[in-house]
Amino acid sequence: MAKDYYKILGVSRNATQEEIKKAYRRLALKYHPDRNRGNKEAEERFKEINEAYAVLSDPEKRRQYDKFGSTEFHRRYTQEDIFRDFDFESIFRDLGIGFDLGSFFGFGGRRRASTGFRLDLGDLFSQVFGTSPEEDWFTKESHQSRHTRQNFVSSGDVVLELPVTLEEVAQGAEKVISVAPTGKAERIKVKIPQGIEDGQKLRITAQGAYGPDGRRGDLYLKIKIEEHPFFEREGQDVICDHEIKFSEAVFGTTIEVPTLYGKRVRVKVPPGTRGGAKLRLKGLGLPDRTGRKGDQFVRINIKVPKTLTKEQKDLIKRFAEEGL
Repeated sequence: MAKDYYKILGVSRNATQEEIKKAYRRLALKYHPDRNRGNKEAEERFKEINEAYAVLSDPEKRRQYDKFGSTEFHRRYTQEDIFRDFDFESIFRDLGIGFDLGSFFGFGGRRRASTGFRLDLGDLFSQVFGTSPEEDWFTKESHQSRHTRQNFVSSGDVVLELPVTLEEVAQGAEKVISVAPTGKAERIKVKIPQGIEDGQKLRITAQGAYGPDGRRGDLYLKIKIEEHPFFEREGQDVICDHEIKFSEAVFGTTIEVPTLYGKRVRVKVPPGTRGGAKLRLKGLGLPDRTGRKGDQFVRINIKVPKTLTKEQKDLIKRFAEEGL
């Protein structure tokens, strides 16, 4: 369901940060939990107000919301994303709202001697949205699928960071992950499309945790492209290094290099190639979402021997005398 955060706070789309903050303070005081005890509608309104402020008070989130609109914004940002780095403690203190969120949400906030309580994001999500943002939900690795701890969000949705290699980006892949949201392991096949981008999320419907309403949420896999031990990435292009001897640089040679596509290709190094020169292999880079591929570049390094025989040293001296 689309959410109009500007409408929720009662401000115009070109409102300043000061106007947004003022509107938020007014509404937060109006729907203050101590003023609306037992009023479920007020509780929901209070949560909406906080969500709206979490987005509109953050310049980057607001820019994304304005650019893409509510529907697309919520495809890109989960509830956990929205509230990440949202400092409830300092915000409420600065606004002069002196109530105990721990009492309102029922989690008994950890108190400090002089400044009220410290709100932890895990506490907030477990009580406001019915689940914890970080739990050991995923079980063992499967088919070399490595993953970090996941984030739980409202309605049982789960966000998991899924590492992928450059080879998987280039070729596409299918992974099998094992999950246990109800205590019983479930194996899920995940298709990694060619050209997937870092940070992109794959949605798997109804494979998340169970939300407060008993319905199963969705699983979101947030792609994390790993650094490669051999290739460097520059956009859709990839670069690899290959070392040749000085004589090969002078006279030319043919080398063999690996690619992201599981094959090795032969590359001609022309005579007179200098160190640092790049040889282009067209169409062997990474694909974008349309399938258009970048290029692979082989960067030539010239090997300098650490030890030389007397005869070799004499030859190099003669080359130097000849201006080589």
